[in-house]
Amino acid sequence: MTHPALSEGRTAVVTGAAMGIGLASCKRFAAMGMRVAMADIDGDELTGAAAEVAALAPGGADAVMAVPTDVAKRDDIEALRNAVFDRFGSVGVLMNNAAARIAGGTSDDLADWHHTMAVNFWGVVYGVRAFLPALRDQGTPAVIVNTGSKQGITNPPGNVIYNVTKSALKTYTEQLQHELRNTRDNPVTAHLLVPGWTTTGKRAHKPGAWLPDQVVDRMLAALDRGDFYIICPDNEVTSEMDAKRIRWGAGDITENRPPLSRWHPDYKEAFDKAP
Repeated sequence: MTHPALSEGRTAVVTGAAMGIGLASCKRFAAMGMRVAMADIDGDELTGAAAEVAALAPGGADAVMAVPTDVAKRDDIEALRNAVFDRFGSVGVLMNNAAARIAGGTSDDLADWHHTMAVNFWGVVYGVRAFLPALRDQGTPAVIVNTGSKQGITNPPGNVIYNVTKSALKTYTEQLQHELRNTRDNPVTAHLLVPGWTTTGKRAHKPGAWLPDQVVDRMLAALDRGDFYIICPDNEVTSEMDAKRIRWGAGDITENRPPLSRWHPDYKEAFDKAP
């Protein structure tokens, strides 16, 4: 069974659509007979990506639109919404996928902090604020998929800026889904996509990583089941390993261990022996 929001003729809106998981999702949605609205800050890359997606869509270029968008700007997101509804009339899927991947520690340049938070967190909030009222008013099933990261859950050392933004996004999306499921006659659900190590952008593929299509396979199956947490393994980390790491991280609080004890030499043996 296919989730009704993913049915032929429905519309998917995807940010960060010019490459990686975003582009793979657009291609899959188009091949399923959906109309696709692609948004990305890189207009040149977006134009080429839209042509690839149109080649897979039964409706061709008429079923695909490309809207250069800076998700960190609320006006851009609202303009995207207006353009999509003007052309396609309704939306079944909103995939807030755009991300900035700036690495940095607690003392790094505040401009990097502000930019990464603006894209990874505020860009999603703007997307939800812009589209959710219309999604509710449609009265038809719709899904919001926010792309998070395991780094926002297990918080590995390094990349502090990125971890913080994805942690905030996890909390926000959990609260959003709680509100949606407790709203009477609400047809919209929210979901947190959590990729593992995935080859994205123009990076060379490495054997340990998943390809974006594998993430999309996992996402679509999880949406059909109604899963909220869509946690993806990869070719090096199994689902069982993910579960162990997540349990251990929560245990730092309940067992009063030092934070990030998984990387603390005094706890290495205990972690290795943990179920």
